[in-house]
Amino acid sequence: MPGNSKRKGAIKKTGKGNPTAGSGGRRRQGLEGKGPTPRAEDRPNHKLYKMKNASAKREAARPKRKQGDAAEWVAGRNSVLELLKATVPVHALYVAEGTDRDEKVREIFKLAAEQHVSLLEIGRIELDKLTGGAVHQGIAAKLNAYEYAAPQDLLDFAAERDEPALILVLDGITDPRNLGAIIRSASGFGAHGVVIPERRAAQITAAAWKTSAGAAARVPVARVTNITRTLKQFQEDGCMVVGLAADGTVDVAESELVDGPLVIVIGSEGKGLSRLVGETCDEIVSIPMSTGLESLNAGVAAGIALYAISQKRR
Repeated sequence: MPGNSKRKGAIKKTGKGNPTAGSGGRRRQGLEGKGPTPRAEDRPNHKLYKMKNASAKREAARPKRKQGDAAEWVAGRNSVLELLKATVPVHALYVAEGTDRDEKVREIFKLAAEQHVSLLEIGRIELDKLTGGAVHQGIAAKLNAYEYAAPQDLLDFAAERDEPALILVLDGITDPRNLGAIIRSASGFGAHGVVIPERRAAQITAAAWKTSAGAAARVPVARVTNITRTLKQFQEDGCMVVGLAADGTVDVAESELVDGPLVIVIGSEGKGLSRLVGETCDEIVSIPMSTGLESLNAGVAAGIALYAISQKRR
């Protein structure tokens, strides 16, 4: 009878494994498929896979825009009010519960509303922790970390405006107010950006923002790890590099190098240009002064040099 495994010859007996009924049995797994074929870009030996990996490596090697170390907190009614009056970009205002709404606080709230700044009310103990125990008088502002540009972005900015590049490189400027003043002068005289070192130099903080009078929002600032290497890269890209120093042998207004793509290096307030930076410059220029005055503040010197260059380029 069909299906009767007890009839003679229905079960095949062998010396290996289990007996199998019929002709299917063990061969069934061998007939099963192995699933859909992977896409070409997912197969390691395929050309498209190698092309995709090469593209990912190039993207990883491309210089990225650098962000500041962390968000900055500014505490106290006077300090917060100055920030808002200077239109420094504030992420949010934090007010401690129970804070008196005096005339100054009301003015802060008014400016915050006009500038569309978020206002958050939190506990006083929590605000103490956020501001690191600073004397906040019940109010503090949180600034987002500044997003730094890459040096190449500054050259691209000049190319977009169809102008010869004019870039300021600051060699160890440590006073944030000087940094802000230089950024303000750069904006006023048409510079395409400012480059600062990552270490032992002023960064874009609340003090620099305020001194720049809002120019830090218009002039890109790049931050680099090595000033000398950056200057050499600018030279390879076709820029002349001019260092500004008190002992320069050429008057900045008479330099023959300022008409084309130009990088101006401003030294620190006390030491001036560092040795390696000075040796990298194509020319060292100075600002003529009377013998009674030895040197100028870095921010003032940058403004005068930019004015002289703008007049000569005209």
